[in-house]
Amino acid sequence: MVATLVSAASGQQAALTPQTDNTFLGIATYPLWEGGAPGALGTGDLDVPMLTVFRPQPRTGNGTAVIIAPGGAYLGLASNLEGRQVADWYTSRGVTGFVLRYRLGSKYLYPIPLQDAQRAIRFVRSHANEFGIAPDRIGFMGFSAGGHLAAMTATMFDGGKPDAPDAIDRMSSRPDFVVLGYPWLNAMEKNEKGVLSYCSALKIPAAQCTNFEQYSPDQHVSAQTPPTFIYHTTDDELVPVEASMKYYRALRSAGVPVEMHLFGHGRHGSGLGLGDVSLDLWPALLESWLRSRGLLMPDASFTAPAAHR
Repeated sequence: MVATLVSAASGQQAALTPQTDNTFLGIATYPLWEGGAPGALGTGDLDVPMLTVFRPQPRTGNGTAVIIAPGGAYLGLASNLEGRQVADWYTSRGVTGFVLRYRLGSKYLYPIPLQDAQRAIRFVRSHANEFGIAPDRIGFMGFSAGGHLAAMTATMFDGGKPDAPDAIDRMSSRPDFVVLGYPWLNAMEKNEKGVLSYCSALKIPAAQCTNFEQYSPDQHVSAQTPPTFIYHTTDDELVPVEASMKYYRALRSAGVPVEMHLFGHGRHGSGLGLGDVSLDLWPALLESWLRSRGLLMPDASFTAPAAHR
């Protein structure tokens, strides 16, 4: 499959072959920037933010897409449990899934992960026609640290730069809906030792642990924050459920449509449930929420290209 990308230098459309393309499995991987990402400190795999697209079966796509950010404490990515498995769950329901590999660790501190996530939304929206999706049905989902990243995309977005030389940057970075799985929403708040949890996890020296508190999503909630679904467990041993409750209250106060489900027991990092009798139910609740918002029904105003029917 060949997608179309806009050259930042010329502003003209140019054919782009995915970095990897598995037509047999319907998977293709794209770099978010051609020629290297802004601020890249190398050319290795971890220096190149990527999107891997998972397509629904032909003629089953409904025009909805979701970008999935796996968690991993901003130290790594649970790309199978919280990436591929989730994308497969979506594609079986007609939704095109994109798994995001964003830059992280002490090498790429905030706001670099957020810049990658925002670029991913712009990229997908810019190429909505090629991917066979509707540009106004692009969601963002994240687990744990990826959940924090998802909440940041939901609260710190912009409408794009109309005069940007790169046409992708002219697109809005606002997701149309957001799904948060046991999100690490207190990442940029101080822990019991008076250190930001983010800095503690990444072992960032106190002298360098500055200017991160602004990346607490509850500080930026507004009426424009997208509709949100939240899942958490009450006895989560790594991320306190109170962080999700605080965010839920902020959304409610701003008039944002939000639905939250709290389970009494369950480990952190449960993905789609991991076979737990209770937690296996939460994807069904998510499906009901998506269906209630019309996101699993074909978009009557959008016709996918013939290649995707």
